[in-house]
Amino acid sequence: MSSDIPANGPARPMLYDPTEHRIRSFVTRAGRLSIAQARALEELGPKFLLPYTKAPLDYELAFGRKAPVILEIGFGMGATTSHIAQAMPEKDFIGVEVHTPGVGSLLKQIGEQGMSNLRLIQHDAVEVLNQMIPDNSLAGVHIYFPDPWHKARHNKRRLIQAPLVKHLTEKLAPGGYLHCATDWQEYAEQMLEVLGGEPGLQNTADGYAPQPAYRPLTKFENRGLKLGHGVWDLVFTKK
Repeated sequence: MSSDIPANGPARPMLYDPTEHRIRSFVTRAGRLSIAQARALEELGPKFLLPYTKAPLDYELAFGRKAPVILEIGFGMGATTSHIAQAMPEKDFIGVEVHTPGVGSLLKQIGEQGMSNLRLIQHDAVEVLNQMIPDNSLAGVHIYFPDPWHKARHNKRRLIQAPLVKHLTEKLAPGGYLHCATDWQEYAEQMLEVLGGEPGLQNTADGYAPQPAYRPLTKFENRGLKLGHGVWDLVFTKK
């Protein structure tokens, strides 16, 4: 018996949604869902996986308390998200990810670490922002290592674009922050230009920011740094 089971079936491109008339920044790809991840989805999903709805999310009801809320877009397999949530138990975190193995992986970590300040949504982040996140409600937003779409003809598919940044700014509470990180220099330059061009934000640094202590180095980041690759952090706050 295989230790893995199919997650989403064959990969299929989802870059353009004709019903939404917009270009998507992600591709729905095939993945392998481990037995442990599947078990986490079944056992922990009902408590920690929030359904996508076309209604504003009541944070206090979702977490059972009132606390600052930080949204992470695209958490991958969830190691960074788990680390930060454990380090900041006084804050609540909502992670948004489309890929089932990553959701299962983070649910597994929630169970292993006994975390109570983390909730997940498996859905397109733009639709979650549009429908579920109230304006002026977030203490912070994390976007770490989004797909760089490094070919010039694919740059329009990048997540960090002016319309999204404007929308994220609307969702931040005054003084809330937007923290982006990338290991692709040309994308970092675009991020700096786009975030710097949003009138509702101000840079916390003169250009790129020092890596905040709360963001851990990933194994891929460590590998890249050893090879001489750069990593760029950007931290902007809402005016």
